[in-house]
Amino acid sequence: MRLRGKAEWAFVLASIPSPHSNVVHLGPLTIHMYGLMLLLAIFACVWLTTVRWRRLGGDFDLVVRVTVWGVAFGIVGARAYHDITSWHEVPSPKWKGIFEIWKGGLGVWGGILLGTIAGAIVIRRSGNSVRLFMDAVAPGLLLAQGIGRIGNWWNQELYGKVTTLPWGLQIDPSHFVNPNQVAFVHGHRVLFHPTFLYELIWDLVGVLLLLWVGRRFRIRPPGLFALYVSYYCFGRFFEELLRIDPAHHFAGLRLNAWVSIFVFLCSTAFFIWWQVLGHGWEPPPPPRPTAKRPKARPAREGPKMAIPRGRVR
Repeated sequence: MRLRGKAEWAFVLASIPSPHSNVVHLGPLTIHMYGLMLLLAIFACVWLTTVRWRRLGGDFDLVVRVTVWGVAFGIVGARAYHDITSWHEVPSPKWKGIFEIWKGGLGVWGGILLGTIAGAIVIRRSGNSVRLFMDAVAPGLLLAQGIGRIGNWWNQELYGKVTTLPWGLQIDPSHFVNPNQVAFVHGHRVLFHPTFLYELIWDLVGVLLLLWVGRRFRIRPPGLFALYVSYYCFGRFFEELLRIDPAHHFAGLRLNAWVSIFVFLCSTAFFIWWQVLGHGWEPPPPPRPTAKRPKARPAREGPKMAIPRGRVR
């Protein structure tokens, strides 16, 4: 009996627990951790992008403006993609559930697409190079996506198949995707692949890789952004093979797996064409200041004092 108890205790220690609630109460305040993770992800992206943009000669003002419009339209695009492709997961009543992003449900494809379009318009209107800024923001976007996945852990969602690996994820039965899923087998808790952790690690490694490639090689903007898209899609495809949350399937693969394949092929083909086979490429102009600086006021001239010539010695 003692050996069995020790084995069960070791089994529990060799797994990843999940929070029992996705909210934290601080007195009268209720903090939704999913939203907080999204906020931290945005701050991390802004920080890294600002560092890279300033090294190129740009200013913080443009980063802020791109962030405001890009995040706003990115959230709209991400939620719209989720609602369209996973309408059955939208909480009821539907008219209210389509806006409840704190309960999870953001499609990264729609967010990147609409956020990139909005950000490109802002950059274009400022007179700066869209291509140059895309390369500057690429590592920050991947960093934000990785941090944002921690929100899935708080919501106990988007986990993978059942596993016996020592880093398996504990999920409360109330969050089981399959209502017929048993919670215990032979006295042991059933564990699942922590796909949020897989993507978090994959994204952080990708951030370091993009930073290294950008310094080590001469990448034609927006080649680094294309590499970011290809890198993410490559890892996302294998993640989709593990996930068990409801999704549309075509030819045995989930919808997002097909999207990963399509976007990966497009971005990789563009990178090869642009970086290797492209001709007539001209480097983008350097960043230009966008912040409106107040004009210096002319110094007021006081009354002139007449001094007799004879007293000047």
